[in-house]
Amino acid sequence: AAVAWSYEDPSPGYEHLRGALAFYPGRVDRATVDGRQVRPQAGGFYGGWITDEVVGPFKGEAGTQGW
Repeated sequence: AAVAWSYEDPSPGYEHLRGALAFYPGRVDRATVDGRQVRPQAGGFYGGWITDEVVGPFKGEAGTQGW
């Protein structure tokens, strides 16, 4: 499975993301942000990076389908 994706043709207003890579934290052995271990968002689809400092609810968890 792919561990990263990019936006080669981003929507207007997001041009600064062109060519940048984003990683799925659940598909790598270890991921950190500023030295803090991150965990993936629930659901396996989303590439969100959650640390203990981030407060939910998070898209992908049970009951969040309507987001």
